[in-house]
Amino acid sequence: MKLKTTNSEKSASGNLFFCVLKGVIVGLCVALVGILIFAFVLRFTSISDKIIAPVNQVIKGISIFFGVFIGMKKHKNMGLLSGLLIGFFFTIFAFLVFSILDGAFVFDRTFLNDIIFGSVIGAICGIICVNLKKN
Repeated sequence: MKLKTTNSEKSASGNLFFCVLKGVIVGLCVALVGILIFAFVLRFTSISDKIIAPVNQVIKGISIFFGVFIGMKKHKNMGLLSGLLIGFFFTIFAFLVFSILDGAFVFDRTFLNDIIFGSVIGAICGIICVNLKKN
C-alpha cells in the first residue's frame, strides 16, 4: 500500500530541515564567538578553573537559544520537535568542531550529558519561541 504525501507535507518537512540547518549554523557561530571571547577573558585574567565548565554550559545554552530563535523565525509550529532537533544536532556538530580544533575526540559520559542538555534546552527554547510568535 502506497501512502500519498501532499505538497504541504513535503513543504513542511523541507521547511523543518532548513529550519534545523539554519538554527545549527547560527548556534555554532554564536558558540564560536562566545568561546573566543571567553578564551580572551581567560587569557588576561586570573579566573579559577572551576568556573570554566559552568561558563561553557551557559555559552552552549545561549548558542542553542539563538540558534532556535533564528532558525524558527519563519517556522510557526512544531516548536518542541524543531528545538529538540536543533539542540541535538548543534551539540553533535559543536562537539565535532571543537574536537577538531582541540585535536582529540573524547567520547565519554560528558558528551552524552551534553547531548541530553542540548536537546532539552533546545526543546524548551523551541516551545518558548513558538509561543512568543503567536502573541
